[in-house]
Amino acid sequence: MNQKNKDRISIQVGLNGYSFRLESGGQPVRSSDWMSADRVFTEQEFTRTYEDVQISLFTPKSTLVPVNFYDPESLKDILSSVCSISESDVVDAVEVPELGAVLVYSNDIGENLSKLISEMVHRNDGAIVRILPEHYYMLKALDSINDYNKIIASYSDGYLYLVVAQGKSLQLCNSFKVPDFTTAEYFIFLALKKLQLNPEVSSIYFRTQLEQEQEMSLYRYFKSVEVI
Repeated sequence: MNQKNKDRISIQVGLNGYSFRLESGGQPVRSSDWMSADRVFTEQEFTRTYEDVQISLFTPKSTLVPVNFYDPESLKDILSSVCSISESDVVDAVEVPELGAVLVYSNDIGENLSKLISEMVHRNDGAIVRILPEHYYMLKALDSINDYNKIIASYSDGYLYLVVAQGKSLQLCNSFKVPDFTTAEYFIFLALKKLQLNPEVSSIYFRTQLEQEQEMSLYRYFKSVEVI
């Protein structure tokens, strides 16, 4: 079935809750607010099946590796070279073929909600739903943006997730620990300055909901601010 015709639920999960979006025939149907973890047991949308289920976890433990440098036998070494992981952390990888790269990651961030949701929400064909890092879906979203400067961000649990590309060329895929949204903005502008991108002629796309004050602050610098 064509991806655009699918009945889909996209779920984002963090340390303190979740949110979801429904699509039908490629069109948005409903977007939830950020929900506390205790709401999951009464969530009606989690009791039905879908043709496509996407579960994204806000894990800062991820790094993108060119496929030529990827070694499946050295996943922990690859990830530990860029972030702190423990001996007990399970490290996995997922291909991003359109970028010729592999995303190496760990979902061990001290939560169980994502696993619970994956056991509750099912695909029509019964296939197991894989929990993937937020960065994966940010990278996948690049093709849906027609701008030459593609700037995608997410903000959750004290981390800014940022992906930047120019045309078909990926420039940045990283996460930054931030105490507040003002600091998140600082890292966005610092990254764009280093990449010599002018925010005044660029749009920024957020995969997480923005408070009105946050959105208005970004509008002072960017051509437009979109939530996707």
